[in-house]
Amino acid sequence: MSSKDDKTEKATPKRRSEARAKGQVARSQDLNSTVGLLAGFAALVIGGPHMLVQLKEVVIRGLAQAGDTQLATLPGLSSLLWWAMRSFAGAIGPVVIAAGLAGLLANIAQVRLKFTPSAVKPTFSKLNPGSGLKRVFGTGGLVETGKALAKLAAVGGVAFITVWPKLPKLGALTGIPPASLLSQLGGQVVSIVVRVGAMLLVLAVADWFWQRHRLEKTLKMTKAEVKSEARQSDLAPEVRGAIKRKQFQQARKRMLAEIPSADVVVVNPTHFAVALRYDGTTPAPELVAKGLDHIAAAIRAAAEEHGVPIVSDPPLARTIYRQVEIGSMIPEELFAGVAEVLAYVYRIAGRRKRAQRPGRRAIARA
Repeated sequence: MSSKDDKTEKATPKRRSEARAKGQVARSQDLNSTVGLLAGFAALVIGGPHMLVQLKEVVIRGLAQAGDTQLATLPGLSSLLWWAMRSFAGAIGPVVIAAGLAGLLANIAQVRLKFTPSAVKPTFSKLNPGSGLKRVFGTGGLVETGKALAKLAAVGGVAFITVWPKLPKLGALTGIPPASLLSQLGGQVVSIVVRVGAMLLVLAVADWFWQRHRLEKTLKMTKAEVKSEARQSDLAPEVRGAIKRKQFQQARKRMLAEIPSADVVVVNPTHFAVALRYDGTTPAPELVAKGLDHIAAAIRAAAEEHGVPIVSDPPLARTIYRQVEIGSMIPEELFAGVAEVLAYVYRIAGRRKRAQRPGRRAIARA
């Protein structure tokens, strides 16, 4: 296995295509939400007068019909409620549509319009509380917390700088007619939102560059990986297929040879099988073999032949098969499930050893 420090080469087009098929793209949620927010506010500013007229008509008609005895019946109330909901939706609909459409276009501009089925497949590890705690308190969670605090400080600072000099002018608005007050406050609100929105947009663009940098770092390859990919691309498809089959057979043979050293094999029980080894020299248990269907059957057969315990735990077997590569250690979010399996295996092994002691056999015969 190569370490992360060896990955110094930029990702090849093939590597990028494979990552995109898995849903690994540079995308900033902050940029989507900021663009949607600004578009919604722009629609509010443009359509504000018309919206006020519509809402005014809703209030006037509602108050006018409040004393109508015909509305005391259930059909009358239903008719009035349905009319009020349609009128309210018609008033705020343009703002909601503008915000949603802008957010969608911002997302498409970042990742391009391409459907990736693997990105929407359910991931059982996301339901694991340990995985959720790791996302919250891990490095990624701390980075997100820092970004949120920086955003709060920047936006709060801009809002304070904008509002503070205008406080005397806002205090002088007391007692003016409602129409004039609304006009004055509207101008102040627009000024504040424009400045805060500009700051949010700057932070969102910076976040997008950060997400792109992090993706590029994740996709980096070792020199050996780049050379291997180049060699495979220069070969004919038939030769590449034969090489892949040969490599697969050799990898399968090496994998099955590791089964005797495993501590436990976790099965689905028929479709998945993963073999784990923990000798105390590594920080976490290591995956030495995994397989699906007929390969899983071969792993189970090898485990039975060499006396390796087999434990049925379908969710754990599926999760390890999908998330962990052979030769890699079990991730932290799966520690709890793996520890329970190993503890069970060690308890069973301890009972067998005690039962095989001469004294215990003599007592059993007596």
